Amino acid sequence: MSAQELTEEGFDRLVDEYRDRCLWFLRRDFYPATLEERLRVLGYIERYGDRSGYQKAAQARGWLLQRSRKAFAAS
Repeated sequence: MSAQELTEEGFDRLVDEYRDRCLWFLRRDFYPATLEERLRVLGYIERYGDRSGYQKAAQARGWLLQRSRKAFAAS
């Protein structure tokens, strides 16, 4: 998953892709908005998804944390 794909829409597509398989217990209209919610959802995909889901979630986690660190350093 590239940095371009990790826009808000890209993250929502990742959630939709794994919603039935490993996010079935979340509301159908739930899309994580905060960093904490996104990291939690990525953890669910890493734990309960397939290998591809694990890899996508790991990449997304790295990108989110890197972006978060940059924002923190800039403040």
